[in-house]
Amino acid sequence: MTYDPPRPPGRLLLTPEDRDAPARVRRLRLLGLGDHPEPAFDALALRLAQHAQAPYAMITFIDEHRQLFAGLCAPDAPVRAADGTERRMGRHLARAYGFCPHVVVRRKALVLEDVSDYPRFAGNPVVDEFGIRSYLGAPLVDSAGDALGTVCVADVTPRPWGRTGLMSIKATAADLTARIERRELLS
Repeated sequence: MTYDPPRPPGRLLLTPEDRDAPARVRRLRLLGLGDHPEPAFDALALRLAQHAQAPYAMITFIDEHRQLFAGLCAPDAPVRAADGTERRMGRHLARAYGFCPHVVVRRKALVLEDVSDYPRFAGNPVVDEFGIRSYLGAPLVDSAGDALGTVCVADVTPRPWGRTGLMSIKATAADLTARIERRELLS
């Protein structure tokens, strides 16, 4: 584990060391992924958010420095951050923000029913800037065992995702990974 800049003032955020990032970026570029949003991924994110009844859903690809939400469903209205400013979720976040980098490095699903219960995650900037209080994400692990990105949903209130939520997000990740691999075969 390493500490990655940028760090918000007064906080030490532990973000996972990602030794696979260069190889993942090369693979994503070969697949034509990781550089731009995709309407099909936006549609999937919308379906995920609706199914989970959550305000946020993302299909995320991560490089050495940032995350791209190739698929994004987020509130249209700005969110009031802890510092009083208004923010909107954009298509990119620094790698130190959010929980998806942890999912990619671990290659395992992550269930945070209330991020404030986990000191490692409670100090993450998405908590203060977007009000994220719960998260459910699964990695997009291909047949070679490489984690390409994540599928996730997040809410502004603590919530029990339960086994059903976990199984659903893992199934969605497996389905999307299979679609990505078929896409590779067709190109």
